[in-house]
Amino acid sequence: MNDKRLFAPSTARNRQLILDVLRDVLPSEGVALEIASGAGEHATFFAEHLPALTFCPSDPSAEARESISAWIAATGLTNVRAPLALDVEASPWPVNAADAIICINMIHISPWSATQALLEGAAGILPAGAPLYLYGPYRRGGAHTAPSNAEFDASLRARNAAWGVRDLEEVVSVAREKGFRETQVLEMPANNLSVIFRRQP
Repeated sequence: MNDKRLFAPSTARNRQLILDVLRDVLPSEGVALEIASGAGEHATFFAEHLPALTFCPSDPSAEARESISAWIAATGLTNVRAPLALDVEASPWPVNAADAIICINMIHISPWSATQALLEGAAGILPAGAPLYLYGPYRRGGAHTAPSNAEFDASLRARNAAWGVRDLEEVVSVAREKGFRETQVLEMPANNLSVIFRRQP
């Protein structure tokens, strides 16, 4: 039997650091929906270390969902649901409620419309006070936070003109329009940020 699991080198580097933040952000129990789960390494790692939560991974890519299913099978975890075919820009989402949402490294590798759709969709399924956790690189005050981020941004835009490192202030502005309040911005390794929003009542 072929192993369908995909591996992302960055996941091994950042998953423990993200988990340390999520321990303080996620509710003690309930359903955590992950948007753009990719290979599935994050979802299964978090599920292993936060057993009271049920994780619901998702990705628009059939190959990614196959990898997620393979990771679930390989780990034997019972608190990870089968991956959803979820495209943030396709409404309605195939899930109508969650107690938290996690989105890692999607915003810069997708068009700006995907960020807007993410925030709108999240506002529609999260209850008041629930967290939306974002992770990735951002510009702050209209400037890159490091030369490496500027180079990364240029490489993304060369691959797809609709991609690119976003201005944190613009993301916050849209989030507020959709009914979120920014609660915390944490600097992470490799010039990334953890950005935590809470759904307003």
